[in-house]
Amino acid sequence: MDRRKSLKAIAVSTLSASLLLDACKTDNKKEVDAKSTEPGAGLTLDRAEEEKAREKELMSQTFFTPHEMATITVLADIIIPRDEVSGSASDAKVPEFIEFMVKDRPENQIPMRGGLRWLDVQCLKRFNKPFVDGTEQERMAMVDEIAWPKKAKPEMAQGVAFFNLMRDMTASGFYTSEMGVKDLGYVGNAPNKWNGVPDDVLKQYGLAYSERELKECAKY
Repeated sequence: MDRRKSLKAIAVSTLSASLLLDACKTDNKKEVDAKSTEPGAGLTLDRAEEEKAREKELMSQTFFTPHEMATITVLADIIIPRDEVSGSASDAKVPEFIEFMVKDRPENQIPMRGGLRWLDVQCLKRFNKPFVDGTEQERMAMVDEIAWPKKAKPEMAQGVAFFNLMRDMTASGFYTSEMGVKDLGYVGNAPNKWNGVPDDVLKQYGLAYSERELKECAKY
């Protein structure tokens, strides 16, 4: 099972049905489109005024430095890369989602910032450069040591905890975005299109549509 399928399985089993349903709502489409670039856009259209004020306050703040955001972007795209089905985590604005979430949940600020710093220190010791400046091979060598908890060495425990958090936030951000919901193949409450009773069934019972029925009722 590849990364995307693994994360898809995690997302389906952990994300609530209500969250996915809200993400797929087709009502107020203009409002969704207007806010489609915002983290969590379309998830909750009807909110209390204090919630709107809270979001505005958080959006006006910046937590991660540009270097930290660059590192988060590289890591997120390693976790969910672009493929033939859909775009990458950064295409779905997952880094912006993570920035928003650590401001909304301050308890994740120290684990995230500490983990990013730990990652850079490890790469500086090994490759004489921070993670984001490493080659693809160097980055993957580092990630492979912390991405598999059961295989990781004891001294990698801090990195494992950080990567677990990073992976969870990336999956949550991606699979609650419009792109991620499409990647899941979740259709939601979309109307069915019916092209009428199949021809073989009609023939079986000696029936047939009239020209008017074919024109007005049986085709969409």
